[in-house]
Amino acid sequence: MSKAPKGKTAQHPFSRLQGDLSLLIQKTPPGEKLPSEPELARRLGVSRATLREGMRTFEAQGLIRRRQGVGTFVVSQVRVIESGLEVLESIERLANRIGLAVRMGELEISETMASPEISEKLQIEEGTRLINVSRVIYADDRPVAYLVDILPPDIITEEELRTRFTGSVIDFLLKRGKPGLSKSFTDIQAVAAESGIARLLEIQRGDVLLLFTARLYSDLGEIIDFSFSYFLPGYFRFHVIRNVDPLMPNKA
Repeated sequence: MSKAPKGKTAQHPFSRLQGDLSLLIQKTPPGEKLPSEPELARRLGVSRATLREGMRTFEAQGLIRRRQGVGTFVVSQVRVIESGLEVLESIERLANRIGLAVRMGELEISETMASPEISEKLQIEEGTRLINVSRVIYADDRPVAYLVDILPPDIITEEELRTRFTGSVIDFLLKRGKPGLSKSFTDIQAVAAESGIARLLEIQRGDVLLLFTARLYSDLGEIIDFSFSYFLPGYFRFHVIRNVDPLMPNKA
């Protein structure tokens, strides 16, 4: 087995691949296409499966964009939508703050009956009629988020959704003024994109997404919305400000 030269640490093959890809992306002008996967894998001395795994990191950062059957393109520097998690705000409000144009893609509205899982989340009877609202949000004409809200029909009607809805349930309810909103309880995790969501967000199946699963509460303490929000990591940056516990012992 070969050893690294004295004083140097051998670089892991995957780390070397990441470095090679980073240099290639930096040297390629935005908008230009990278070599095909077979050619790039041959040039970098890795399998196509390893190459795809390496490219996922750069796609998640918004540096490249892979289009099924078309190829992989270098993307110009993206503007990141950044937010603290202490205050609940819509993508539209966050984007407006940095002068980023966002728009809602095709709106899909369907009726569904509350499953055992959804009835527990919304604290309603199983079989209750609900409205399912799903849409893709675009920034600079690139899909960056897929949002799904499940609501009772007495909270928001299909007619309101068809005529006055622009993409954010929270913004809609705040503008309408009822019901009053108080808080959101949100779970956050990293997930692998399923094929349907990957297609909508124009990424590869298995690419990493940030998933926010949330319950929105009215000012009366009722759960009025259960939502799934999928975000492309390279276009969003979330942070949390935490206070230090004053009772925590101070070690010298």
